[in-house]
Amino acid sequence: MTARFDGWRELSFGELVAHSAFGPRFGGDDYDDEGNVATLRTTDLEDDGRIDYATMPRARLEEAHFQQHFLQPGDLVITRSGTCGIAAVFCGFHLPVLPGAFLIRFRLTEGADPRFIAHYFNSSSGRQHILSVAKGAVQQNLNITNVEALRLQVPSIGTQRSIASSLGAYDDLIDNNRRRIKLLEDSVRLLFDEWFVRLRFPGHDSVKMREGWPEDWGRSTLQELCVAESGIQTGPFGSQLHQSDYTDEGVPVVMPKDLATFRVSTETAARIPAHLADELGRHRMQRGDIVFGRRGEIGRRAYIGARQKGYFCGTGCLRLRPDSVRVNPRFLFEILGAPAVAGEIANRAKGSTMANLSAGALQSVVVPVPPRQLQDQFAPFAEDAGEMIDTLEEQCGRLRAARDLLLPRLMSGELAV
Repeated sequence: MTARFDGWRELSFGELVAHSAFGPRFGGDDYDDEGNVATLRTTDLEDDGRIDYATMPRARLEEAHFQQHFLQPGDLVITRSGTCGIAAVFCGFHLPVLPGAFLIRFRLTEGADPRFIAHYFNSSSGRQHILSVAKGAVQQNLNITNVEALRLQVPSIGTQRSIASSLGAYDDLIDNNRRRIKLLEDSVRLLFDEWFVRLRFPGHDSVKMREGWPEDWGRSTLQELCVAESGIQTGPFGSQLHQSDYTDEGVPVVMPKDLATFRVSTETAARIPAHLADELGRHRMQRGDIVFGRRGEIGRRAYIGARQKGYFCGTGCLRLRPDSVRVNPRFLFEILGAPAVAGEIANRAKGSTMANLSAGALQSVVVPVPPRQLQDQFAPFAEDAGEMIDTLEEQCGRLRAARDLLLPRLMSGELAV
């Protein structure tokens, strides 16, 4: 880095570090859902440096043995292998937290704002800079010495804090939206469980039960609940859609990796031209369809709403098209996640190396079918929540885009704060 900016100094990152260490190692047998210590893994960090505190596993450990390793609020952690170079700032937790063995913990001096440093390393230029010192032909790996030798352009602590606050405002809005999304998701799940798993639906007191099940509830196979002929089908074969057909813009092609938290994520989705999607039109999805991952982690699925109408079902997925006369599509989507149904679907997946689910195996899965009035009473609540979640996700996307446009200009000193 040779550029110079007014009021900025070039320093080695090590000059901003008071103490650094790798995360400690301990045995897999120490993990315990009721443990007294939380552990921060590389998989708990998102690519933009956000920590998902809810996914951190617990361990039962003797705290005195790890006292020097526990994270303190304001500590900077950087992933050192796998997807290496992701930087995050620890903000505190209700349990002691240990960084995992594939993280490096940096405790900075008073002359450095950890949020500023994290934003720099997570910028496109910063990520390239830190990866330039990664070692390893098969898997890249960072060590403390090489990271601390990196030369950085650093403004005064006041300017660092101002930049971090400006960028943090976008992160705060994104976090707020994510909390709202989580509340909406939880509300749908809790209502579904109350009505259709615990059987405490409206009017349940007056319904006759037989062998622990409402007498007026039926049972049908998925084949019976989907439209005739093409109700359950796989995405196109490789001979129909080639690697050379993919483009930077066009119709999103939904693959299992794009089924995140029961929604379609288009951030990394491949795309094909609209004319090609139309030529293979039987694979374009309609509102009310359900797309199901058929490879790898079985159970990933998403409901196709108004915003996803016209998306393309990719090769690694199955598309279910409910018959809206026989079943409410939104209800069917939710019942596929009920423990008994989800377990049956997972059991039907074949493959010693990678689980694979066929259309035929899915057709004969039996699901409970409550009266249509009850399905239709539940569905609008789930539909409204889904629409709001889609709106909040779009807002998050726009906020991330605005932040990422602003970030390099602030980090280079081009834009003053």
